[in-house]
Amino acid sequence: MSRFIIEGGAPLNGTVRPSGNKNEALPVLMACLLTSDTITFERVPRIQDVLTVCQILEEMGVTVEWEGEETLHLTAKNVNTTSPSAKLCSDIRASILLMGPMLARMGRIELPMPGGDVIGARRIDTHWEGIEALGGSLRFQQHKIVGQIKKAQGCDVYMDEPSVTATENLLLLAVMAEGTTVLHNAACEPHVTGLCNLLNAMGGRIEGTGSNRLTIHGVKNLHGARHRIGPDFMEVGSMLCLGAIAGGKVKIEDAGVSDLRFVLKTLARLGIHPTIAGDSLEIDGTRPIVVKKEVSGRVPTIYSGPWPAYPTDLMSVAIVAATQSVGTSIFFEKMFEGRMFFTDKLMQMGANIVLCDPHRVVITGPGKLIGSRMSSPDVRAGMALLMAAAIAEGRSTIDNIHQIERGYMSIDKKLAKLGVKITREA
Repeated sequence: MSRFIIEGGAPLNGTVRPSGNKNEALPVLMACLLTSDTITFERVPRIQDVLTVCQILEEMGVTVEWEGEETLHLTAKNVNTTSPSAKLCSDIRASILLMGPMLARMGRIELPMPGGDVIGARRIDTHWEGIEALGGSLRFQQHKIVGQIKKAQGCDVYMDEPSVTATENLLLLAVMAEGTTVLHNAACEPHVTGLCNLLNAMGGRIEGTGSNRLTIHGVKNLHGARHRIGPDFMEVGSMLCLGAIAGGKVKIEDAGVSDLRFVLKTLARLGIHPTIAGDSLEIDGTRPIVVKKEVSGRVPTIYSGPWPAYPTDLMSVAIVAATQSVGTSIFFEKMFEGRMFFTDKLMQMGANIVLCDPHRVVITGPGKLIGSRMSSPDVRAGMALLMAAAIAEGRSTIDNIHQIERGYMSIDKKLAKLGVKITREA
């Protein structure tokens, strides 16, 4: 099992460029199933989740061709099955995104139950209700989701939660439906916008991009296109939190600043104030960060929520930053009941954290962190532990790093470039 060995405590300085957004890459790659033409993707993060999706598609008959490090050509001219690999689908949550395009193209899907991070219950009711509203039928059969549809029919869909993957699945189905579909309470994250932009470039007619009300006018056919994936704001947020506590000066280029307004507003409550220079962020980690109390003098609470609220995937890295911020803060993770359990590893390193319940922690900083041996429980918590190890005194070992590498491309090389003393052992 591969591991990272980190000698912590060195100040970090330099410039980093985030990779493409994993959460955009996964659904846009699935969109290749909607046409026989070639689609070319730029700024594709070559991480394990993306490679798994490529392998799933390749086994289904899609031609997969890499050009250089970050350009990918997909041609789904010869799709030859409606039953993707059970083993591969169990490795990744994003396999659920096969439902929309396969129903649109083939009228049938036998989808093994998707895998993914163990961070709490991840319901699929919103997918189910939306697909049935568009005319599909779904049922469980021998550990599979079996779906069928004759032809999707446009309709109004009132989603019971702004689920990202459900919104993406319904977009992938409705784009070639008969008539017009309106998605109410849709997710509006930047990666959903990225999928809408690709589908429109392929000949789709989607209005309301970037809002929670999407109108999809169905078209008969889609064609090839070229699409550039946006920067991964999870990586940007991670590097921003790390730079703020690492005792040096870090610049994040091509950061997609226009999508970060609420993220920056939230991190400011922890005392993190980067300088914005065009589409770059510069953070001075030589200055102490101080928790900003509420106007009433109360301890501030950091909440997660659907976009444009603070993303749940950035809670873990912000918690590490809070351990080094002067003052007390509360973190309230509303979406997943398993997200906070990694904090026991930070407590083991010396962080002053009280786990109140599965959704809330209280943190008082700054606290000195000591190197430790840990195992990454999921992709976001793994990145948070890597941050903690980078600023801790002494040596840390992080096992199960495939979880980190599922979401962060060449993260050891990027951190080493900034000055982290990190070794990857197979």
